This record gives sequence, C-alpha cells and structure tokens, in this order.
Amino acid sequence: MANKEALRELQQRLADRLQMVRQQAPARSWLAVEIAGHGFLLSLDQAGEIFPLSTIQPVPHSQAWFLGVANLRGQLHGVVDMAAFLGLPQRQARNLNEVAARDAGRLIAFNSGLQMNAALLIDRLMGLRNATALTPAPDAAGAVKPHFIGQQFNDALGRTWYELDLAGLVADEAFLKIDV
Repeated sequence: MANKEALRELQQRLADRLQMVRQQAPARSWLAVEIAGHGFLLSLDQAGEIFPLSTIQPVPHSQAWFLGVANLRGQLHGVVDMAAFLGLPQRQARNLNEVAARDAGRLIAFNSGLQMNAALLIDRLMGLRNATALTPAPDAAGAVKPHFIGQQFNDALGRTWYELDLAGLVADEAFLKIDV
C-alpha cells in the first residue's frame, strides 16, 4: 500500500515538473568567442563543430577576408577571417599554415542546417554563455551595424558581447561574394 502511494506521489511530482518546464521559455545559450578583441555570441543551434586551426589552401582571386579552403573531417570548408570581414582592426600577423601554433585561433564551422560549408576563423573560445548571465545593453546612438549583428549584451564583468546571427550572415550578399 505504501509503495502505491509513493509511486503516485512520484508520478504527481514528475507531472508537476513537466508542466513547469513546458511553461518556462527556453533559455537562449551561446558560444562566446573573441574576434580581434571583441566579444561575439554564436547561437548554439547555428554554430557547428569547433576545429583546431588546420592547413588552409588559398584561393586565387578571392577577397582578402576569404582565407581559402580547409579540409575539416573530409569536407572542404571555405574559411573566413571574421575580423577582416567585419572591418575590425587587424591583429598581429600569424602563420595560418603553422598548425602547431597554439594561439593561432580556432575554426568554427556553420551548423549543417544552414547549408553552408564554411568556417569562421576566431581568435579565442570564451566558453558558453546563457541569457540569464547577460543583460541587454542599449545600442550606441547613431551606430551603424550590419543586419547579422544582433542584440548587444553586457556580462557581470562589464564586457560587451555582440550576438552574431550566422543565418543572417549566410544570407548576406557581401559574405557570399568571395571573388574580387
């Protein structure tokens, strides 16, 4: 008899928790990265696999920000230097073909759902960020930003983070035009 009541109580607690989870909005989560000293947030459902910097084969007659192609798990991906694409101040020169260079950066592939075999060159991984740890920040007055740069956030340390919408980036004409 006690077992039946304990089972009913467990079922009721589970049903209550499921109902509570359904009512709560899903929390947004991002992969935080650093590009040319700026913090960017990549949505976890848009970002793909993270790769160490690998050999990049240059592509002739392409934009300066298009570094070339890299073989990532047997598939060719176009590699984009996001700092150069965004027009951010250039970092110190580095040998992109020296795989052993520890702080040479990382490549972040696009999620396969975006149907783009591309990877972004970033400087540093900064971990995961949750919406509860960030506060929306007002946009700077008169600041012009590309349509794929979303909301601006501040963390508890006062660092500014910019949401980078990879789906918007994939649809951007300038991003798709790699030839000069």
